[in-house]
Amino acid sequence: MKKYLLLSFLLLQSQMSQAGLVDLFKDEEGRTNWQYVANWSSGILIILLSVAVINLFLFWRRAQKSNRELKAIRRDLEVRVRERTATLDKSNRLLKETNQLLETEVAEHRVTTERLETSESYIRNILRSMPLMLVGLDRDGCITQWNKKAEDVSGIEADKAIGRNLWELYPSITVSPRLIDQVLEKNEAVTVKQSQPGTYHFDITAYPLQGNRKTGVVVLVDDVTKRVEAENMLIHHDKMSSMGELASTMAHDLNTPLQGILLDLSAFHNFLANSKLLQQDVDQNGEVARLSGLLNDAAEKGREVESVINNLLRFARGRTDKREPALIPDVLDHSLELANDVLAAPNSLRFRDIRIDRQYEDNLPLLPCYVTELQQAFLGLFRHACDALARRVGEEGFEPAIRIQVNKCYDAIWIKVQHNGVGLTGDEQMYLFEPYFSDHSPEEEYDAGKRLSFSYYVITEQHQGHMAVTSDVKVGTTFHIELQL
Repeated sequence: MKKYLLLSFLLLQSQMSQAGLVDLFKDEEGRTNWQYVANWSSGILIILLSVAVINLFLFWRRAQKSNRELKAIRRDLEVRVRERTATLDKSNRLLKETNQLLETEVAEHRVTTERLETSESYIRNILRSMPLMLVGLDRDGCITQWNKKAEDVSGIEADKAIGRNLWELYPSITVSPRLIDQVLEKNEAVTVKQSQPGTYHFDITAYPLQGNRKTGVVVLVDDVTKRVEAENMLIHHDKMSSMGELASTMAHDLNTPLQGILLDLSAFHNFLANSKLLQQDVDQNGEVARLSGLLNDAAEKGREVESVINNLLRFARGRTDKREPALIPDVLDHSLELANDVLAAPNSLRFRDIRIDRQYEDNLPLLPCYVTELQQAFLGLFRHACDALARRVGEEGFEPAIRIQVNKCYDAIWIKVQHNGVGLTGDEQMYLFEPYFSDHSPEEEYDAGKRLSFSYYVITEQHQGHMAVTSDVKVGTTFHIELQL
């Protein structure tokens, strides 16, 4: 349209149009022919209308074509939308299903996590509540587990123990690296027992981890001190009961013929003293006097045997279940009296020939104790001292002596028994308090009197005291005893 209008404008601006419109429509006489004007205007208008109609038709055709294209595009878009909608619906369904599966899996994972946390917490509580010391180790000896009992025993917290070498962190532990190596080599559990009489008794079990990618060992340390003490106490009670029964039987069996012998000796002595026949023979007076002296000596020995029998009877009665308050000096003095009656070395050194130096502190308190067993413990010490002193008999200027000191220090009674006999070697001191068992013949049997396991047991186990020894072969030996009040 704009193109045709532009052509019309150019036509009007041409030379013809420049000649003037009025001249174009004048006749020969110069008058305006309005018929020409009307025709020309009508023609121009028709032309313009035709052009407009043509343009409108063209526009309509273009519009129709555009509408068809738009409809095709619309149909295509609708198809795409439907396809995309179907795809989205399918994706939404899949997404919903996936979300549901994820929700189910997450819920199951939460349940599994809660179960794992519960199981882990339960296992952790089991490990922390165990009355045994539990230590987990890897192949290099580094700690992987350290329970509450291990913390209490060692004083080392688990956070500070995990990852550290066991023997660098806690060198005093009773588990040895050799035991761990043995478990790893054999790939089987190993159980050992370690004990220090009067101090501790441990059952140690070490076993390898099974079905684990990393090699390791679990060590269980069970403190069975109380159980062993109870078992030892029960065994000791049985032994004491058996010994008491045996002592009582022997005492009664010996006492009956002894009393008869003493009566016969007394009667024979009276007969000699009152015999007129012997008094008339002056030459035999010397023989009678010597015979009377022998009878008196035999009677004295018989009374010593009677004293021994009475001590056996007192020992047979044993101790009561409750401790009795007693003065330690009195117990020691009674033990010394008993030693004077019964102790003598093979080389004829009698205990009564040993000088006893008593140094008792004044105003000592009463000590709750088992009197009879303490007497037997002290008697064992005196027997050991008598044997050591007898080995020096015959040395020039030697006088056998035992010095006994009793003092109160803080809340305990301290007893020292010192003698100047032959001292103990290092090996003898090491095994002095260990129980003695022998499978040798009587000719090869070691002298069990050199051991003091019974005395040590009475002091440490029954009276919860302490006993130690210091000795020098050339100087002598000192026994140190502590008894809590």
